[in-house]
Amino acid sequence: MSAPSHSRAHDRLFFGGMAVALAVVVFIGFGPTYYWASFGAGRTHTTLGAAYTGLFRLHGAVFTAWVACFLAQVFLVAGGRVALHRRLGYAVAVLAVAMVVFGMLVSVETARQGIAPAGSDPVSFMIVPMVDMLMFGGFVAAAVIWRRDAPLHKRLMLAAYACLLVAALIRIPAVVALGPAAPVLGSFVPLLVGMAYDRRVHGRVHRAYKWGLAILVGAGLRVPIGQSAAWHALAAGLME
Repeated sequence: MSAPSHSRAHDRLFFGGMAVALAVVVFIGFGPTYYWASFGAGRTHTTLGAAYTGLFRLHGAVFTAWVACFLAQVFLVAGGRVALHRRLGYAVAVLAVAMVVFGMLVSVETARQGIAPAGSDPVSFMIVPMVDMLMFGGFVAAAVIWRRDAPLHKRLMLAAYACLLVAALIRIPAVVALGPAAPVLGSFVPLLVGMAYDRRVHGRVHRAYKWGLAILVGAGLRVPIGQSAAWHALAAGLME
C-alpha cells in the first residue's frame, strides 16, 4: 500500500471511530432526557428540569437526525460512495439550519422557564447554548463552502460536532462531578484528539483544528458576557 493510500485508510478508521464515539456520548447524555424516555409514559421534564414540551421533542428529533446523517456520511465516504455522500450533504445542510433554529428556540424557552445547571443563573447561562449553536452553524457553513477540499471539509465538520458536545456532557453526572468547566473543556477533546492524530499520521496539524480550537477557546468569553447588564437586557427582549 502506498503512503497516501495508507494515510487515507487511517483517516477512514479515525473519522469513523470519532463519529461512533461522539454518537455514544450524545446518546449517554440525552438518553434519560429523550431517547429511552421517549418510549416511556409520563415524561414531563427534561434532565435539567425544563417542561418537556413539543418544542423539546422536535428539537431532539432534529438533533438525532443530524447525528444519524453524520454517521451515515462518514461511512459512505469510507465505503467509497462519494456521490451519494454529496447528495445526502444537501439534507445535512438543511438539518444544520434546523438545528440552529430549534437550538436557539430551546435555549430561550429553557431560560424562560428559569432552568439552568446547578449554580448558574438561567439568563446568564442562556448565552452558552446559543453561542454553541452559532459556532456549529458557522463550522457547517464553512464545511459546505470548502466541501471540495476533503481534508479541510471533514475537519470542519468534526469541529461543528464538537460544538454540540457541551449540551450532552452537561447532562452526564460523571462529567459534571469533575467541575463546572468540565463540559466545556470536554468539548475540546475531539479537536485535541484530531490534532494528535494528524501529528502522528500526517506529520503536521491541519489548520482547521488550529482555527477550530482557537474559536472554541475564544468562545469562553460568553461566560462574562452572559453576566453583563447588556446581555441581560438583550435576553429579556428575547424571552418576551
